[in-house]
Parts: sequence; structure tokens; C-alpha cells
Amino acid sequence: MQDPVTVTEPLEAAAAPDWWRRWWRRQTPIRQDRFAMLAPLAAVLLFLAAIVVAFWYLRLEEMDRDQEGVKRDVEYAQQRVRLRLLERQEQLMRLARDISNKEVDPEEFMGRAEAMVIQYPELQVLSWIDDRRRFIASYSTPSVVTPQLRIAGEVLRPGETESMYSLARDLLQPVYSQPAVGNDANGFLQLHIPLTGRTRFTGVILAEYSIDGLLRYGAPADVAAKYAMALLDGKGRLMAGTAVPPRNPATQWLPWAQHNIEYEVPVSPVGNGLVIRAQAYRASLGVVGSGLFWLVGVLSGMTAWMLIANWRHTRRRMQAQQALIAETNFRRAMENSILTGMRALDMQGRITYVNAAFCQMTGWSEGELVGRMPPFPYWPEEDRDMLAARLDDEIHGRAAPGGIQVRVKRKDGTLFDARLYVSPLVDAKGHQSGWMTSMTDITEPNRIREQLSASYERFTTVLEALDASVSVAPLGSEELLFANKMYRQWFGTQTAGHLQMVAQAGVPEHPHNGESQDAVDSFVGMPTGALTTAKSENAEILVPELGKWLEVRSRYLNWVDGRLAQMVIATDITPRRVAEEQSSAQAERAQAASRLITMGEMASSVAHELNQPLTAINNYCHGLVSRIRNKQINDTDLLAALEKTARQAQRAGQIIQRIRSFVKRSEPNRTMSDIPQMVNEAVELAEIELRRRNVRLSHYVAARLPKVEVDPILIEQVLVNLMKNAAESIDNAKRPVSRRSVELRVIPKQVEGQDVIEFSVADSGQGLAPEVMDRLYEAFFSTKVEGMGIGLNLCRTIVESHQGRMQAQNIYNGSEVAGCRFSFWIPVSGASNSIAKKDSGVTV
Repeated sequence: MQDPVTVTEPLEAAAAPDWWRRWWRRQTPIRQDRFAMLAPLAAVLLFLAAIVVAFWYLRLEEMDRDQEGVKRDVEYAQQRVRLRLLERQEQLMRLARDISNKEVDPEEFMGRAEAMVIQYPELQVLSWIDDRRRFIASYSTPSVVTPQLRIAGEVLRPGETESMYSLARDLLQPVYSQPAVGNDANGFLQLHIPLTGRTRFTGVILAEYSIDGLLRYGAPADVAAKYAMALLDGKGRLMAGTAVPPRNPATQWLPWAQHNIEYEVPVSPVGNGLVIRAQAYRASLGVVGSGLFWLVGVLSGMTAWMLIANWRHTRRRMQAQQALIAETNFRRAMENSILTGMRALDMQGRITYVNAAFCQMTGWSEGELVGRMPPFPYWPEEDRDMLAARLDDEIHGRAAPGGIQVRVKRKDGTLFDARLYVSPLVDAKGHQSGWMTSMTDITEPNRIREQLSASYERFTTVLEALDASVSVAPLGSEELLFANKMYRQWFGTQTAGHLQMVAQAGVPEHPHNGESQDAVDSFVGMPTGALTTAKSENAEILVPELGKWLEVRSRYLNWVDGRLAQMVIATDITPRRVAEEQSSAQAERAQAASRLITMGEMASSVAHELNQPLTAINNYCHGLVSRIRNKQINDTDLLAALEKTARQAQRAGQIIQRIRSFVKRSEPNRTMSDIPQMVNEAVELAEIELRRRNVRLSHYVAARLPKVEVDPILIEQVLVNLMKNAAESIDNAKRPVSRRSVELRVIPKQVEGQDVIEFSVADSGQGLAPEVMDRLYEAFFSTKVEGMGIGLNLCRTIVESHQGRMQAQNIYNGSEVAGCRFSFWIPVSGASNSIAKKDSGVTV
């Protein structure tokens, strides 16, 4: 049964190399080279990794041995400290027993305490406390600070000591307190030994240990020399001793990082309240200090570096070889795919090479062209002499650098335009072996160029026929790039007219410095996209030399040579300006006429208003004359009567002055006007008519209204007209006295996102019929018998000239019309500031 096994084992051993050999042969040469280069590198890396693991394992073994040594020494030190505490406890218990048997008085206690303190340096204070918490006697070392001194007759202070005192009294057993820090920053430990006399608690002996002294005299000297010994409390705080500084956390993960070796154990009989800890000093350099490790690491690194360098060199050579093959294939594919025909000639003019595009252009195959001598079959018969001369120039190196344009005949006899470019053909040794010619079909570009030329002629014809001036000039230069016929008629062929229109229109234009034609303007290097895509700027200017008003529109554009230029289009608007001025003058006359008509309609009311102060003045004068003649007046009465007469005369003068200011024809003047003052002026004028018609007027003006830039006379005219119309509507409706009222309100509002001031006039008249509402602002339309129909039309024109809006609506009481409200608003933001001074029909 063993023979078959012995036969199959060699067969299996031989099968493995065969499998490896078959796998290796299946790989490409590139992959074989790659594996051959990577295998040594992988072996070196594995060797280096094995060395690192070995050193790491040895380091862990060393750390484990150190940890065991620390543990053993700490437990030994803990036993020493424990025995020392138990010995002191036993001595103190004997002293307590003697005190309980009344064999020791306070003086003898002081002597025995002094002896114990001197003999055992860790014992700092020894006190005798009775059952009333009063110190009978106490002895302490000279090094004890004042707050820890115990004075005979003093009562035990509240705190930790008192709680331990109570615990020792209850348990009647020795009690250790938790370690604490004294006022001198030194830790101390208290031991309470209860005193019992005849089974009765009579006090305690309080022993206070210095924790630092306990460590110093209790721990073995050889252990303290080897380690950083320390005593900690239950919370891990350092009470005595030293500690090794912690390692840098950022390097703890490194394999050669030195870790802290430490061990700690509770100290009995104190319990978990006092822990002794030992930390090993750094005694070895670890892996970093191992010269063998660094030697092996450096040698492995050098070996890996040389293998990598050799692999990279081989890889670059392989990459260069592959790039050469790819470049050859790419050039061959590019030559076969480009639309430019390629032809190579030797030094005798024989064709040695043509690409697929050349054959496709001419219709001749490569076999029909290669090896041919001139004349070539694609030369037209009528151009053969000229083409032969050109070929002779090419062979002798006299070809034009910009190429030549020729006609080429296809195999089917058709012709097309082509451009030939010739360059010398140089071999690998730098010797010229012939000429390489590239041929491009330019039939379509020629056709497009002809169309562009025709389009340019048509465009130029249109610009020349325009009735506007068109000029283009580059920024910072006096060169005129383009000027049409109208510009040449007005300004000639110089740029003076272009620059004059730009300057008068206020369009930004870089001034010419006049130093050099090569000077660089300030826009160089700046992005001009925002300039060329911006909207055109418009302005109206007067050219005195021409006696014309021109509307100038300008914009920036990129000229055909890439320079930033400015185009100016000027249109003659003289007839329009004359018509606008005439319209403005007529509007001013209409406004003045409207105010005169308003005063004419209010004439009887004004006469009645003036009659009252005049009658009063007449009565005062007659009364004064009568009393003076009869000598029945003294100086005081005379002065009072004259003052009353003067006030009545002043009142009449104010009425006349207000009417005169209202109807006076003056130039429109927009100023920052106070709204309450305008409203008061209008109300005083309108009240004359309202009182005559027995109509009550109430007005409300909101507080702290801002000033607005308006023509105050025009706004007063609108308010007076609206209030007068409201009074007439109430009068025509024959409303009773209780319902004859007009309300004027001026309040701030927001309309379409802007702050405005709204003026509204509401009456209690008969309202507006629907057919009247549709034609309310129509010129010369009126519902009055004697009306001219221009009042509301002018009011709306005045409001709109101030960038405001006017509207009217009926007021309803249920389904019954109870009156009408006219309102208009004016913007606060001063939008009218940006209006040209030629606003239609109202402002200058």
C-alpha cells in the first residue's frame, strides 16, 4: 500500500513547476518584465518587514519583563509601608491602652509623644483628645505650620477630623482618614485610636502622618532609586513623590516609541484612599538605539531604491518604445484622416509620397501618382507652363512663404482652386532629401470671400444713404476708422467732429495724450466685454457750427483689428426740438390761462371776501372822523381803532397778494418745497370759493413729511382746481348743510415699491357717471355749461410731469353714490431730478 504513495509524490512535485511555467508563458513580455522587476523588490520589502517584526517582538518581551519587575518592586514597597503603618498603629494602641488605664498623664504623654516623633520622622503630630473633643495634650514637629498646631484646651475644629473622631467613637476601632492636603501644600494622613475606660469611650489619640515622610522613610531605598515613586489619593491626585512626564500622544503609535511602565497598588490598612505607584525611568533606547536595526534598514532601503531605479529606467524605455509606436500609428492615422493633401517630391521633382486626402482631392490613386515626373496628370493643360515654372521655383527653394494659389484638375476633368505650401523635407541626418507640399481646397473659402465682399458693398451703400451721421474712432487716437456720407458733409474727414460730439454728450472717452502714436491707452489689459455689451448712451446736443440739434447715441465695440473703438450715431432732431419748445410755450400759456379762468370763476367769491375788510375799514374811518370832529376820542382809543383798521387793510392785501401770486405767469421752477406750506396756500385760496358755496372744508396733513422737489405753484393749482370742482359738485347736487363737506388728506404711502406722498380730495357730491369717467381727462370735454374742459387735463399733465399718477373714483354708500374722490401721488425719492428739463408741456 506504500508503493503508490511513493510514486505519486514525485509526480505532484513535478506538476507544480509545469503549472508555473505554463502561467509564465501565458503572460505578455511587458507583464513578464514587470514581474521580473517587482519580485526582487517584494523580497526586499518582505525581508525588511520580517526584521521590523522581530525587533518589535523583542521590544514587547523587554517591556513585559520591565512591567513584571515594576510590579514586584511596588508590591514589596507596599508591604514595607504597610508594616511601618501597622507598627506605628500598634505602638499608638499600647499608648492608648496605658492612657485608658490612667497610667499616663499629660506630661508623660508629651514625653512619649516627643520620643515617637523624633524616632519616626513620618509622624508629624500626636494629640490626646478627650470625649468632649478638647485637646488634653499635643506634640508636633517644629516643621508643622501654624494652622496644624494643636493647643491644649482647644476644641476640635469641625470638618474631616471631627467626622473621623465620631467614626472612631462609634466603632471603637482605629480609623484612618482619607489623605488630604494641608495649608502648606503637603499631604497628611490622620489615624484615630479610640480610648476606652471600663467599656466607656473617653477620647482618642490623633496621629497625623506626613505622606511625603511616609513615602520617603517607608519605601525601600533601592526601589526608590530605580523608579519614580509616588503616593496618590483615591482620585489619582499626586500627594507625594515624583511622576514621569507623559509621552507625546502623537508618537505613541510609533513602533520605537518608549511607553511608560508603571504599576500601582492600594496601601493597607488605609485602603483605597492611599495608592502607591511606581513609574520606571527610561533606561533603554529601544528600537531606535539598535544599530543592527538601522544597519539592516539602511541596506534594505538602498537595495529597494536601486531596484526601483532600475525598474523605473526600464519602464521609461518601454514607455518610450510604446510612445514611438503610438506616435507612428497616430501620424499615419492623422495623414489618412486630415482633409489637407500631402505630396512629397525628391530633389528631381519626382513624386515619392501622397496621402489619402491628396488622392481624394484629385481623383487619382496613389499608384498612379507615385513615381511620376512633371507634367503631372492633375495639371490643367492651359496652366502647364505656369505650373512648371512654379515647380522649378519650389525645387530650387524660391517658393513664396505664404503659399501659392493654383487650379487643379480632377481625374473627371473638373477644376477646383487650391493653395499649396512648400517646406523642405529633411532626413534623420539633417540632409534635405526633397520637398513636402501641402494642398488645401479653397474653392469654398473663395466663394465665401466673394459673398462677404458683396455684403460689405451693400452694407456700405446702406450706411452712406442714412440720414444720420455714423463715425467710428479708436479710443485714445485721432484716427477715423469709418465715416459715412452724412458725417463727411457735416464735419469732413477729420475726427474733430467725432470728438466734439463725444465731449458735448458727456460720454466717457479716453483723451489723447498727444505724445506718441505708440502710446498705450489706459484700457489696455482690461476686459472689454462689459463695455462692448453695454447699452448705448443717448444725449441731445447743440452744434453751433451746424446750427442743429443732434441726438447722439454712442457705444463701444471691438474693431476688426481687435482695438477698442467708439461708434457715434448722430441724428438731426432740430425740427423736433422746435416743436417741443412751441408745445412747452403753449402749455405754459394754457396753465396761466387756466389759473386766470379759475380766478375769474371765483371773482364773485373774491369780491365778497374783499368786501368784508374794506367795509370794516370804511366803518372805522367814518367812526374816527365823527369822534374827532366831536372831540370825543382820546389817544388810546384812536390808536386801537387805527390798529384795527391796519389789520383789516393787511387782510385785504394778503388776499390780493395770494391771488396775484397764483395767477402770475412765471417760469416753472422746481425746488425742494414744504408740503404743509403748499397745502395751506391752496386751502386759503380755495376757502374763498367754498365759503361762498357754504361748503365746509377739513384737511389733514401727516406729520414729519419730507420735502419734495416740485413746482409749488403748479401743485397748488392742481389742489385748488380739485377743491373748487368738489365744491361745485356738492352745490350742483343740492346737498343739505350737514352733508356739504370736502375733505383734503395728505399722507405718505408706498406705490410700486417706492415712497410717495398722496394728495386726495373727497366730496359728498353726485359722483361721476360711467360715460364721464371714460372721458374725464379728455381735452375740451366738460360737464359744465360754461366749462372749457382743460382743467382736469392740465391737472393730470402737471402730476405726470412730476413722475406721479392721478386717478378718480366714486364713493359709495351701499349701492348709492355718496361722492367722489380725486387723488394723485408724487414720488419722494426725487425721481423728477433725472427728468430732462424739457418735460412735455409742463416743465422747462
